[in-house]
Amino acid sequence: MPESVWVAQSDPRVRPLLADLAREYSARYHRVLSDVHFELREYPPERFAPPDGGLLLLLTDGAAVAGGAFQRYDEETAELKRIWTHPAQRGRGLARRVVAELEAEAGRRGYRRIFLTTGPNQPEARGLYLATGYTPHFDVDAVPRAPLPFSKALPAVVGAR
Repeated sequence: MPESVWVAQSDPRVRPLLADLAREYSARYHRVLSDVHFELREYPPERFAPPDGGLLLLLTDGAAVAGGAFQRYDEETAELKRIWTHPAQRGRGLARRVVAELEAEAGRRGYRRIFLTTGPNQPEARGLYLATGYTPHFDVDAVPRAPLPFSKALPAVVGAR
């Protein structure tokens, strides 16, 4: 069972997540790999830092096998970003675990709702969010052509900030 750790974006263990997301986005959306990697790496790291955000990694033997992050969307809403599973680890439920841990931490931080978008060329992500109780804000029967927005209410957490 992988270990959960909350890290800063500058932590070297985050590099595989950023590199693989850049490769995936580049391949799926026909963008220049170096541009995508720069955008991911240079996104303001404070957006994924406490108190408003967080970056989670699941580690096996010290290496990242899955991860994700959240940032403030508005006063009551956290936005999930960078949900990732190492290609060799897919199909084991790790993305579901990442989403559940991000939701739980966002709830502890006082957020009441989650918002996210995923790209139209990411059917695995679309399926993950539908399977984990997210409400789609798009026609699920249409051929996706734009980012797909989802939301989910979080349960109230006693003692949240």
